[in-house]
Amino acid sequence: MHEYTSTARVWGLSCPGFPEEVSRARRWTRDILRGSPLAEDAELIVSELSANAILHTASGQEYGSFHLAVAVSAQVVAVSVTDDGGTATAPKVEHQDQDAEHGRGLGMVSAIAHRVVVHDSDQGHTVTAELYADSRLGGHPC
Repeated sequence: MHEYTSTARVWGLSCPGFPEEVSRARRWTRDILRGSPLAEDAELIVSELSANAILHTASGQEYGSFHLAVAVSAQVVAVSVTDDGGTATAPKVEHQDQDAEHGRGLGMVSAIAHRVVVHDSDQGHTVTAELYADSRLGGHPC
């Protein structure tokens, strides 16, 4: 293999911070992962992370946006959503009771994904969820 060639492919999408963009991000992810056994889980994760960005950060304000990346290799599908920041705290899993209407999205993402990582920067937060094609690579099975 050439030294600059990777077996992973990466796609990116920037969306205005409108609620209807969540369904666009979901469709875009579904199209990229068509035929993958991980497509439905990735689509659900993208939906949750995109909605969280719009609801809880500056991404949902006037002129706000969120950015989605999907990386695919033979072993891993990784989806990342980067928000516009504007909050003092980073996204975190909150343990809510079953009847709670809010605060369970990132917990659900953590239950579906094998690994979830949150990165903070001055520009915002990036939440990356990894789904492993082979659960023996680590984490918990889907």
